[in-house]
Amino acid sequence: MPNMVDRNFARSLTFICEHNDRGAIGVVVNRPIDMTLATLFERVKIPLSESAISNLPVHSGGPVQTDRGFVLHQPCGDWKSTLKVKDRLGLTTSRDILEAVGAGHGPSRLFVSLGYAGWTAGQLEHELAQNAWLTVPAVDSIVFDLPSEERLAAAMELLGIDFARLHHGAGHA
Repeated sequence: MPNMVDRNFARSLTFICEHNDRGAIGVVVNRPIDMTLATLFERVKIPLSESAISNLPVHSGGPVQTDRGFVLHQPCGDWKSTLKVKDRLGLTTSRDILEAVGAGHGPSRLFVSLGYAGWTAGQLEHELAQNAWLTVPAVDSIVFDLPSEERLAAAMELLGIDFARLHHGAGHA
């Protein structure tokens, strides 16, 4: 929502990857940082043979474990550490996915972030009850097919809302 004061989440679009009675995890998908995949691969000493993806941006996925990579990808594949998000969508944190991407054998669609967003049990539900967040169905094409700066507006359009017109205060009926 526009009145979000936490700078980690103000004007953010967060893709929730898991939500259960222990809490929730997700990645912010509209916060590119000043790093490309080529730079990231160089830093982790993995050769990147596919120049077509070398300029893809790396994102700030959230304030938790910002030194660790998180790869949201399709198809799900068979990696060492993958959380199955949906039938064809996974979130992987193991190095083997980056090695496969570097060799040109990785998933066909990927989004790479450093860090993730996490909530303890009941915390996200409390924030939702406080109108801190709007929720929309997860649409893979928003993450994988649109530039970062267009993702929030596209998600809001799913609700028929123009984000620029949202008021900063809460309404009461």
